[in-house]
Amino acid sequence: MPQNYTNLSLSEALAQIAEAVNAELDHLLPLPDGPESRVVDAMRYSALDGGKRLRPFLVMQSSYLFNVSKSSALRVAAAIEMVHCYSLIHDDLPCMDNDDLRRGRPTCHRQFDEETALLAGDALLTKSFEVLAAEATHSDPAVRCELVWELAHASGSAGMVGGQMVDLRAAQFAMDVPAITRLQQMKTGRLFDFSCVAGAILAKAPHQQRQALKNYAHDMGLAFQIADDLLDVEGDAATVGKQTGKDADAGKATFISLLGVERARAQADMLAEQAIRHLDSFDEKADLLRATAKFVVNRRS
Repeated sequence: MPQNYTNLSLSEALAQIAEAVNAELDHLLPLPDGPESRVVDAMRYSALDGGKRLRPFLVMQSSYLFNVSKSSALRVAAAIEMVHCYSLIHDDLPCMDNDDLRRGRPTCHRQFDEETALLAGDALLTKSFEVLAAEATHSDPAVRCELVWELAHASGSAGMVGGQMVDLRAAQFAMDVPAITRLQQMKTGRLFDFSCVAGAILAKAPHQQRQALKNYAHDMGLAFQIADDLLDVEGDAATVGKQTGKDADAGKATFISLLGVERARAQADMLAEQAIRHLDSFDEKADLLRATAKFVVNRRS
């Protein structure tokens, strides 16, 4: 049976879902005997280290809209978190952003080593598709195939990986607001798209409802990224949980460098309100999704 979240505040729901997703990840990533246990230890270090669990939260909330079983939704929520954590491991590597701190702790390659971190990221990505393809996720193989296809599309060269490639080369180009918007929609937004539509896929919901959720994810995801850029400018590492000021140091164009702080903040607020309007066709079950759109622009980490 789906879990009822309507009587919870956003912070309570985020905490409950984070706890449930952590338990699911713990179950899906058992530590084996043998020398290969080192890579699983690194996977667990990166996947079980907390964070907001925003993408799993969106999976659980979109599933709740359609009365999807909690067990099915949790497996998909765990899968998207595995992909997200893999991306963070690789993003932090010396060949990428070369970060030492993630979520207030040493990054995976600092805690272990570069080779183990690389393999841990690879293994988390692979494991996510194993989870989606398993019969325990959904009894209908067509639904499982659609989940696999959607997550692969969101994660690959047309989505997150492609966006990361553009980001690595962005300093070489004259990046205007449309270019930055496209970059962030690929790098960050595609996984939000998947997270928000996953419940509709599990429920075999009609196209109109899926599109409403995709539209919500598009605007909420951009608001999230603008808020992330603001945190890089205004936040401190102790609160944010990672090094700040890196975009300016690298000379990268961001929403802040192009729009300025006040215009960027106003744009994020507008996008959050627009995201909320995309949920007009849903009842009070979508209230926490509405609250999430406001939360992403006001967060401090």
